[in-house]
Amino acid sequence: MSSRPGELSSTVKHLRKKAGITQEQLAEFSGVGLALVRKIEQGGTTMRVDKVNSILALFNYELAAVPFSDEVSES
Repeated sequence: MSSRPGELSSTVKHLRKKAGITQEQLAEFSGVGLALVRKIEQGGTTMRVDKVNSILALFNYELAAVPFSDEVSES
């Protein structure tokens, strides 16, 4: 499973299948709508981070801001 930016859809789908649950079950267990689960797995580009994190929390993951390198400019 890759962790490169832009691969949320494949990550969620991989984790769901590894857990042996359906899209419907994932939606129910995470408290989000089935449409959102489908949108994420199909590579949708506009969604609320809190809703995505509700899904990822089932797998002990979360979306977070991560710097591209160790050098972060200080303002």
